[in-house]
Amino acid sequence: MSSRTLFDKVWDLHAVRALPSGQTQLFIGLHLIHEVTSPQAFAMLRERGLKVPFPERTVATVDHIVPTEDQSRPYADTLAEEMMVAIETNCREFGIRLFQPGSGKQGVVHIIAPEQGLTLPGMTVACGDSHTATHGAFGAIAFGIGTSQVRDVLASQTLSMSRLKVRKIQVDGALRPGVYAKDLILHVLRHLTAKGGVGFAYEFAGSTIDALSMEERMTVCNMAIEGGARCGYVNPDQTTFAYLKGREHAPSGPAWERAVAWWKQVASGPDAQFDDVRTFRAEDIEPTVTWGISPDHGVGVGETIPAKESFTQDEWATIEEAYQYMDLKAGQRIAGVAIDVAFIGSCTNGRLSDLREAARVITAHGGTVAKSVKAFIVPGSEAVKIAAEAEGLDKVFVAHGFEWRNAGCSMCLAMNPDKLQGRQVSASSSNRNFKGRQGSPAGRTLLMSPAMVAVAALEGKVTDVRTVLQAPAAKAKA
Repeated sequence: MSSRTLFDKVWDLHAVRALPSGQTQLFIGLHLIHEVTSPQAFAMLRERGLKVPFPERTVATVDHIVPTEDQSRPYADTLAEEMMVAIETNCREFGIRLFQPGSGKQGVVHIIAPEQGLTLPGMTVACGDSHTATHGAFGAIAFGIGTSQVRDVLASQTLSMSRLKVRKIQVDGALRPGVYAKDLILHVLRHLTAKGGVGFAYEFAGSTIDALSMEERMTVCNMAIEGGARCGYVNPDQTTFAYLKGREHAPSGPAWERAVAWWKQVASGPDAQFDDVRTFRAEDIEPTVTWGISPDHGVGVGETIPAKESFTQDEWATIEEAYQYMDLKAGQRIAGVAIDVAFIGSCTNGRLSDLREAARVITAHGGTVAKSVKAFIVPGSEAVKIAAEAEGLDKVFVAHGFEWRNAGCSMCLAMNPDKLQGRQVSASSSNRNFKGRQGSPAGRTLLMSPAMVAVAALEGKVTDVRTVLQAPAAKAKA
């Protein structure tokens, strides 16, 4: 059994009591809600005549159903408009903060909370969204929950949960140029599988993780859930503190120094014991692309699609299904696969650093979006959009044939107008490549880094971004 890890410390500090079921009643420090999983929870509160005792600990935004083009109200989609009206009414009635479009603070829930300084080390965080693990980048323990649990947190500020085991994922070495945090987590998923983390919290550690920015750490933790883990986190350090200092809801003045001192103590120490440890070398990671129907179906861009015999026999049926659905075959090179749509955005890769790197790749390439491709870029929040436009990134995108949109979840899950059509193939910086995930029951998704999506849009096919990034250096030598 693990001990003295950040997970164990935070769990114990937030444990209210042990329940007869063997679960723990866990206090939730920050509760995030959005328009999709909250309406039924509020309805359940009304049915029982319950109030929200700690409304200041819940923060709401709208993201999943928000259109990224025309955001004028009422929305053209009547269901989306109904959901917007519902969250506005619920937040007003129960006294909860809501970040509305046009406020400068609206955006994807897992992007706006960190940028506002709401997510802090040592916290427990819950949200009715599976990618809540993102907040673990700050040294928080963050859980995605279902609608009935959203109700529980609203009504009691607690959750009933079973304690997890803790697996340390140690990654050491330097990522090579053209290899990003997205490639790192896709590489880990490929080797540990989509079910390998069931029952675990993942602690990401090692020199590679230490060198990542906060935005890169968020990308890694965001997809811990895709490996079956209940949450993923990184221990807080100076990078964490530098990111948080001065943000609106972060501690300030004398409280800041006290907070930092406590945050350091909550981190896993040299005496921490783990239930399991897995090690990886950064030098072994290539730009990675998914070829199948699960985020662990990934290969390096220079590799071929694996034979089913390279998987365990109980996976063969799924692998055969993936070949058929994706219209790909074992031994085929992933590089060169044609795409129809290129999407940069989502809670995984819709942050400012993602957009900066995409713009750098686009500029280095120098071309425009291939005629056969629809390419669009969706900032993860209004704050990201404002900052990107201040740097002129939007002008780079538009000049090279990309559409520049408003903040929202967009085509990550297509609960809005941004959807694949028919059998279109999408190069996507999002987090899931499940069948039908991006809006079309037959649509196909290839997950990759924003930089890889950018070059795929320009070339019209999966292309190794390193060939673009190395070109200027080659020209300079010539």
